[in-house]
Amino acid sequence: MPGFDQHAQERVARDLKDEAQRLGFDACGIAEAKRLDDEARRLEQWLTEGRHATMGWMENHFEKRVDPRRLVAGAQTVVSLLHTYYQPIDPPDDPEIGKISRYAWGDDYHGVLKDKLYELYHWLDERVGGISGRVFVDSAPVLDKVWAQKSGLGWMGKHTNLLNRQMGSFFFIAELIVDVPLPPDDPTSDYCGSCTRCIDACPTDAIYQPYAVDANRCISYWTIEHRGDDVPEGLKPDFENWIFGCDICQDVCPWNKFKRATDEPRFLPREGVTDTELREWIELDLEAFRKRFKKSPVKRAKYEGFLRNVEIALENAVAAREEEA
Repeated sequence: MPGFDQHAQERVARDLKDEAQRLGFDACGIAEAKRLDDEARRLEQWLTEGRHATMGWMENHFEKRVDPRRLVAGAQTVVSLLHTYYQPIDPPDDPEIGKISRYAWGDDYHGVLKDKLYELYHWLDERVGGISGRVFVDSAPVLDKVWAQKSGLGWMGKHTNLLNRQMGSFFFIAELIVDVPLPPDDPTSDYCGSCTRCIDACPTDAIYQPYAVDANRCISYWTIEHRGDDVPEGLKPDFENWIFGCDICQDVCPWNKFKRATDEPRFLPREGVTDTELREWIELDLEAFRKRFKKSPVKRAKYEGFLRNVEIALENAVAAREEEA
């Protein structure tokens, strides 16, 4: 770009981060768009070992997944953004209450964040005088946690969630991949140290080694992604009363003492999402399910999958009562 020298790039990068903050993002980092060779090797091994369970879509578009230039022709920069979704509310500690992962308490993050991303994209387009690129919110083959790590926004925790020293891990990640050259930020260090709380707390041993999760044993996989009733009997008791997702590894992480409450109203809990009893959830018909979870991430589990999860949780609640008796 004519006249777009190093000083101009630095000014645009600073202004971009300011604009991202104005739009409600909590952090913004920049990385050079290039092939992720090391991550490609690890991903290939993970897939070969079948750690992705039935999520066959993770095998598709492998090169696009590890090389952003395959997604955006001429891509030079990956801009990563974080947006907290944490709400300072503690659900009842009651096995009779269905537990839903915090990220799904409010509206679907895809739509909320894309609105903000498109604003940021158009700002950059006007600021630079014409760009080419795309926005991404967990909706394309992009290794978002890797790019956020490379842009200095955190490090990959042993539970494979991105950790940020100022925010913990209760946040969404989004990206802009653009053909604009911008100065990259420096990656941060790994601050997990010798801590193994997430590994020790996982009831299904899904974190089979530090920094690696086997979806075949993950509660979030079984309660969100899996289709069908063939849930292994040996895993069901460990689901406890989780009916959509699981936050255990994040809840025990010491870095989440720095979690930051969201000020995005669309991420605030919907009525009943944190304190509805399992016996009420099981009575939902299809129409009520669609109405209650309109524009909610919970719809990803589908009606049949959601009821399956509730039935398992009810079985666990009965077992808990019998154990107490």
